[in-house]
Amino acid sequence: MRRRAVVTGIGCVSPVGNDPATAWNAVCQGQSGVVPISQFDTSGFPSRIAAEVQNFSLARWLDQSQIDACQRTGRNVQFGEAAAIQAMTDSGLDYARLPDPTRFGVYLGAGEGVQDFELLMSMIAAARNQNGSFDLARFNEMSFQQLNPETEYNQEPNVLSSKIAGLFNAQGPSLNTLTACAASAQAIGEGTELIRNGTADIMMVGGSHSMIHPFGLTGFCLLGTLSTRNDDPTAASRPFDRERDGFVLGEGAAMLVLEEYSAARRRGAHIYGEIRGYGVACDAYRITDIPDDGNGLARAMEQSLRDAGLNATDIGYVNAHGTSTGANDRAETQALKRALGPHAHVVPISSTKSMTGHLVAACGALEAMLSLLALRDGTVPPTVNYEYPDPDCDLDYVPNTAREMSLNTVMSNNSGFGGQNVSLILSRV
Repeated sequence: MRRRAVVTGIGCVSPVGNDPATAWNAVCQGQSGVVPISQFDTSGFPSRIAAEVQNFSLARWLDQSQIDACQRTGRNVQFGEAAAIQAMTDSGLDYARLPDPTRFGVYLGAGEGVQDFELLMSMIAAARNQNGSFDLARFNEMSFQQLNPETEYNQEPNVLSSKIAGLFNAQGPSLNTLTACAASAQAIGEGTELIRNGTADIMMVGGSHSMIHPFGLTGFCLLGTLSTRNDDPTAASRPFDRERDGFVLGEGAAMLVLEEYSAARRRGAHIYGEIRGYGVACDAYRITDIPDDGNGLARAMEQSLRDAGLNATDIGYVNAHGTSTGANDRAETQALKRALGPHAHVVPISSTKSMTGHLVAACGALEAMLSLLALRDGTVPPTVNYEYPDPDCDLDYVPNTAREMSLNTVMSNNSGFGGQNVSLILSRV
């Protein structure tokens, strides 16, 4: 029998709450975290709304010396450390007394680190000559004067995995994948495989990201993927609805502690569920588009079912990627029909992005966490803002109101730019 990976701790920082209990309650109540962007001046941007993390304070989780060090990192690193501390505390593991810390690893799907846009723009302005030309030599000179190694290091996507490893003396594998919006779901799957194959006994998995900054907003606006429903922010993210006009950018982090099943049972750990199935596939189509038939996502779901040894009819709920873009929701509906067959028309499917916004690299981890809580409580979260049925999206998307039902096995799906697709199946133990 292969080894089994179970979830014994969870933590999050999100637009709908900075801990799992608050976030889960908000999602079950259909509360949106989308607001006008407050972090910078969005005048001139076609989209001026986002799902921002609110009322976040490192002092809730870190002492002053740790806060001073963390303040120099980006928002995503701060969110990720807070979520990891929550998850470790929730697990009840005494990481300082592990018999072999080399059996404890970290696998994240985290985005880029700190970006000091004000400093960059001041350097660019100072290097511009009166005739409008750009003095590269002067810019380089200022770079050496004003930047430092720590600033450079904190820009790297792997900085969070390194910091979490240091926090908990995790001397096993320390890895970060950045496969766009599928990243943290893939990290959960790959972390599961490290436990299954005996490389590790404990894994901190998840992700963190914040692209609510001028470059991030500019990029997505140029791609035409963001909602421009600026006058009605909480109604902007409307997955599978006929009137959807794009996704809403979000930010935050979610972390899960994975343990080998028999060890977790021996120490009497609370187990949220098992990572039962993991499937991953690439569209090999276009960088920013999903094929109309959802081929890659369908194959990921089929692989996840095979990996779990389950049939489509065993799935009680699907947390969809559900971005609220025209192409994604239409193609995802087709993928669900192909992978689940007739059961696709029966199983409840919802997109929690309708409330949390799109956390980019971190979305999969947050949605896996919410799926585990759905499993625990027998509650299917809704897809809010669902008002106008789309004939191309004709499944049960749990419109607007949470649904109480018995659940034993759930599926969480994610897709990302570059054609990445991941499907996770989570089950009761």
